[in-house]
Amino acid sequence: MTGDFSVRVGAVKIHEYQGKQIFAKYGVPVPKGYPAFTVDEAEAAAKKLIAETKNQVVVVKAQIHAGGRGKGGGVKVAKGGAAEARQLAEKILGMQLVTHQTGPEGQKVRRLYIEQGLDMVRELYLSALVDRDRRRIAFMASTEGGMDIEEVAAKTPEKILTIHVDPAVGLAAYQSRELAFGLGLGLAQHGKETIAKFVRLMNATYQAFIGEDCSLLEINPLAVLRNGDIVALDAKINFDDNADFRHKVWGELRDTEEEDPVELEAKKVGLNYVSLDGNVGCLVNGAGLAMATMDIIKHVGEKQGVAPANFLDVGGSATQEQVTTAFSMILKSPKVKAIFVNIFGGIMKCDVIANGVVAAAKQLGLKVPLVVRLEGTNVELGRKILNESGLAITAATTMADGAQKIVDAVSGGVK
Repeated sequence: MTGDFSVRVGAVKIHEYQGKQIFAKYGVPVPKGYPAFTVDEAEAAAKKLIAETKNQVVVVKAQIHAGGRGKGGGVKVAKGGAAEARQLAEKILGMQLVTHQTGPEGQKVRRLYIEQGLDMVRELYLSALVDRDRRRIAFMASTEGGMDIEEVAAKTPEKILTIHVDPAVGLAAYQSRELAFGLGLGLAQHGKETIAKFVRLMNATYQAFIGEDCSLLEINPLAVLRNGDIVALDAKINFDDNADFRHKVWGELRDTEEEDPVELEAKKVGLNYVSLDGNVGCLVNGAGLAMATMDIIKHVGEKQGVAPANFLDVGGSATQEQVTTAFSMILKSPKVKAIFVNIFGGIMKCDVIANGVVAAAKQLGLKVPLVVRLEGTNVELGRKILNESGLAITAATTMADGAQKIVDAVSGGVK
């Protein structure tokens, strides 16, 4: 759930069961459960849970880096013990799970989480994320747990409650109680005790958020049990990868099979790349300029269906080899119909980019239109290299000019 707030692009994601292990570390109540990578492990985990909880009901959950698993058939309740859990595991493990967050291609299920069944009376929603406008952590809560919170925000925004945490003070108990009463927890059979448990859960969640350098922490649903307990029934955690130098364990938590292979390749060669759904490949130096470039392509090309296919920041010290690699990564997407190179040379020299562009175009046999805008250090030399390359490169004088030319190239000049 991003709401009106910004969640960092490219954040490190982990699975639900890993998130719950982190929750437990900070004292956030979670159901008992065990990860499983095979059907046999799933059956063994179900038997273990049944023996520990004295309850025949277990839940078999697909583990992928996407929400909406239940609606896609990736979460099933086994009421018939370990035998039924095994049957469900056989169906879910290896399936191509399609949800509203995976896109139509879906994601293959390679891991399961076998969890104890609980006697719930209510499902709530709770999340913490960074409100970059307010420069504070925001907690968002709603009575509409288990639903797509984006839909709730669009149709019934009054059902979403928000508090902001002053970083100098931390999360105050009165703020947690304010949310508790807003969620109607005081009206429950065990109202007083439930509110106290919610306050403790909120504090533990806040400590987990700051302690683990999260960019997003979401519990959907947050379950209220018949006995008044409050338990995190799900766990979605994204880490801000700017803090990865503080968390060496993140490397062990990553599931590279769930990540975009092109983004992983980019990380290895020192490039900042994020795949998007558009049709214009972007090669830019500097994150701010890269974001502005994507914005102007979207603005100019919206009516023609032209949009950026990626975020790619080659930084200020990219080599010719890195530029060539960047081109090859862009062209791995079959959606790319043209490439826009937008360089403002400060530390990065325009002639280095120009040489890289020419080498990449020749080496890769570039067949899509290429628009290049250069400005800054060694710009005249860079333009000379492009002009004398013998390649069909369209030059642009400004960013707006380049955006219009790339949109025309993709749309055939149709306004």
